[in-house]
Amino acid sequence: MSRIRRLPPELANQIAAGEVVERPASVVKELVENALDAGAHRINITVEFGGKKLIAVEDDGDGMSREEARLAVERHATSKIRSADDLAAIATLGFRGEALPSIASVSRFRLRTRLKGEIAGTELRIDAGKVVSETETGAPVGTLVEVADLFFNLPARRKFLKADTAEAAQISRLVTQLALGYFDVGFTLRSGARVVLEAPPAGSLDERFYQLYGDRPDLVVVSKQAAGITVRGFVAALGDQGPARGPQHVFVNQRIVRDRTIAHAIQAAYSVATIKERSPEVHLFIEIGPDRVDVNVHPTKAEVRFLDQGLVHEILRRAIVDALGVTGAPELSVNRDAPVPMSQSTGMFAAAGWPSADSVAAALSYVPGGGMLEAATVVAPPPFVPSTMPQGPGTRVTAVPGSAPVSTLIKPLFPLGQFRNTFIIAVDDEGLAIIDQHVAHERILFEQISERLINRPLESQRLLSPVVIEVGPAEHQTLLTHAESLTRFGFEVDDFGGSSLRIGAAPAILDWQRIDTALRAVASDLEGLAPGAGVQTVLRSMAATMACHAAVKANDQLTREKMQYLLDELRRTSHSSVCPHGRPVVLRLTRREIERNFERI
Repeated sequence: MSRIRRLPPELANQIAAGEVVERPASVVKELVENALDAGAHRINITVEFGGKKLIAVEDDGDGMSREEARLAVERHATSKIRSADDLAAIATLGFRGEALPSIASVSRFRLRTRLKGEIAGTELRIDAGKVVSETETGAPVGTLVEVADLFFNLPARRKFLKADTAEAAQISRLVTQLALGYFDVGFTLRSGARVVLEAPPAGSLDERFYQLYGDRPDLVVVSKQAAGITVRGFVAALGDQGPARGPQHVFVNQRIVRDRTIAHAIQAAYSVATIKERSPEVHLFIEIGPDRVDVNVHPTKAEVRFLDQGLVHEILRRAIVDALGVTGAPELSVNRDAPVPMSQSTGMFAAAGWPSADSVAAALSYVPGGGMLEAATVVAPPPFVPSTMPQGPGTRVTAVPGSAPVSTLIKPLFPLGQFRNTFIIAVDDEGLAIIDQHVAHERILFEQISERLINRPLESQRLLSPVVIEVGPAEHQTLLTHAESLTRFGFEVDDFGGSSLRIGAAPAILDWQRIDTALRAVASDLEGLAPGAGVQTVLRSMAATMACHAAVKANDQLTREKMQYLLDELRRTSHSSVCPHGRPVVLRLTRREIERNFERI
C-alpha cells in the first residue's frame, strides 16, 4: 500500500483554513474585504461572544446569482482574476478564492445573496465544509454571510482563542482600520446588543477620521506626491507629550499591510529630529501603481513587496520629515477651572527695566470678577500647516518657530527677558512664547554638529595641560575602542594606565570643565557597540550628547543679545519644536487665548 495518499477535500480545506482563518477577526477581515470588492456602500457587522458564537456580515453590494453562489464556496473559485497575467497588477482585496471555502470548513456557514435584477435570492447552508441545503429565498440585493460556532469541529484550534473580550477588541480594531481605509463606505459594528462603531459614508478622509478619532490636534498632516507615488495621512507631532508608542495604520492601495520597509522609513523620519526611541502613532495611505507592488506574498495578504523598495522608502521618509519640519510649538492654555491664590514673586526677569514674571502672568491670567491667578497647563500641540497644504483634523495655521524656509513661514520672536534665568519670554504678533534656553540651544547645536560632521571633524581645541580623568573599567575600554570616532568630535584620548585616560584635546564648543561629564555620557552611548557598527546611529547619539553638554544651562543668565541670538538661530533650525532627546523647546500662549481670557472674543 502506498504511503502517500490524497487528502480528502474536507481535510484539505481545514488545513488551508489554518493559514487564512487564524481567529474571528480573520473571518471578519475576509468577509468585509469581499463586500468591498463587491462594491458595497454599507456594511453591517454583528458578532456575539467575540465572534466565537456568531459573525454576520451583510452588505448592499452586487450580490451573486445561484450559479455564482455555488462556485463561491468552492476552492480556488474567484471573480477577481482570470489568468496569471492578472497577478502582475492586482487591484482587488481578494483574489485567491480560498476564504469562503476555508471559513465554511471550520464553522456552521450560511450564505444568502441576491443579484440585482433577479426576483429571488439563493441561500446555502454548509456545516464543516459539507453542503446541507440550497434553497431559493427572498432577500435584498447584496450578500449576507453568517459564520456560527467557529472551529466547532476543531477543538484544538478553538481552545487557543483568547477571551471573548479580547477577540471582540481585535475585531473592533480591525473594523476601525477598514472604515478608515474606505471613507465613502458606511460601517456599523455590533457586539451583542451594543453598537461598537457606527460610521456613515463620509465625503473625505478628514471627515471619516473625525468620525473615528474625534479632534486630534496632536497629529500633523502628511501629503506628498512624487515618482507616481502618493503619500497622505496623519502622524504624531514631534512635540506630542503622549505615549511613546501608538497605533500604526498603514494602507497600500487601501489594503491594510505590515511592511518592514515602511516601518523603517517611519523610524528613519523621526530619527532625523530626535534620537528618542518611539513607535509613533501614524495613519498613512500610500497609493502606487498595482504593477509596482506584489500583494501575493503572504497567506493573509498582510505583507507586500515593492518593485522600487528604496524609492518607496525615501518618498515616505521625506513625506514624514517634511510634515514634522512644520510642526508647531505646544500651546499653553489658561485653565479657568483651577484658580489658586496669587503668590509673591519668586523670580525676576533678567533684563533690566522689565516687570516681574508674576506680574506678567497675573496680567495674562486675570479673569474679570475673579481676581485670581489661574494655573497654566500644557495641552496637546497644534500642528503648524502652511496654507498650501491640505488641512487635516485639528490643524491650524499659526506662525511659530520651527520650520524652514525662515523668510516665509516663521515670524521673528523678540525677547522680553528671562524667567528664573532658565526660560526666555518672547513675543511676536501671534502672542507670547516661553522658550527653554537649554533645550533650544541644544537643538541648535545638535543640527550644527550633525551638519559639520558630514564634511569634516568638529573643530578641536588642544589643551595647554592635558587632563587626566578616572573612569570605570567598562568606560575605559569603550572610549579607547572608539577613539577614531571620538577624533571626529575633536577629542584626543589616550590610555594613561589603569582606568585613567589622558585627554589632549577637546571639541572647541565644549567647556573644558565639562570634559569629564561629557566623555562619561559618550561612553554610555557607545557601550556594547563594535567599532564601525551603526556609525550613523552612534554619531547622531554622540552629537546629541555633545550638544546637551555644550549648550547653555538652566540658571545661566543671558544678555539680551544672547537671547536674540538663540531665537534667531532657532528660526533657522529644522524640527525646532523638540530637542534631540524629544523634550519640547517652545510653549505658546496665543493672542486668541489671551483675548479669550480678557473676554475680548
